[in-house]
Amino acid sequence: MPSDPIHLIELRDIRKTFYLGEVVLPVLKGISLNLAKSELVALTGVSGSGKSTLMNTLGCLDRPSSGEYLLDGTEVTRLSNDERALLRNKKMGFVFQSFNLLSRTTALAQVMLPLLYGRSPISNREAKQRAESMLERVGLADRMDHHPSQLSGGQQQRVALARALINHPPFLLADEPTGNLDSNTTREVLALFKQLNAQDGITILIVTHDPKVAAHCRRVIRMADGLIEADETQTEEVS
Repeated sequence: MPSDPIHLIELRDIRKTFYLGEVVLPVLKGISLNLAKSELVALTGVSGSGKSTLMNTLGCLDRPSSGEYLLDGTEVTRLSNDERALLRNKKMGFVFQSFNLLSRTTALAQVMLPLLYGRSPISNREAKQRAESMLERVGLADRMDHHPSQLSGGQQQRVALARALINHPPFLLADEPTGNLDSNTTREVLALFKQLNAQDGITILIVTHDPKVAAHCRRVIRMADGLIEADETQTEEVS
């Protein structure tokens, strides 16, 4: 089935079932959706709704039990583990609630890591230049030599965001990216997401349980009991 060029993500009847001994646990029960290129989307739902399993599927971290997943025209479900890992490296960036930074590593070195240890590593000099440029973009030009303990929560999340975007992926997945931040810092980080989405055309999916965070996205997908309960486009997002 040919991929629609305006869609970065296409899911067709995605199902995921876990088997715990004799217990059969269907978690995703037939998810079909498209994400257009350059969309900023919130994925919401209460704990147990299936949103984390769907995120892991979208991030090629887990394989669905059945269904089709096309990422930029590539049918993901048929790829080997190594092929999916390569696709993740080229097409995706990840940002997490806990930042996932190395405690004894500077902000600059954190952002350089994907370039130096990727499938196609580049020179240390080029990696440094690209990492410096990305840290400047997220407002950390004066914090490049700082370690995580010397940075605020918002600054740590900016480092994590710069690291996620260093390979210029077309798709960014953010899992509760403001969960450890206060309200003012949350607004700053969400404004940065929106800026990068608008300027670079990155498709961004923010997984959140917080309706105030979801309100910053133009499109909100709400899950319940392994299905999409609502898929709404907001006429006006929070600025």
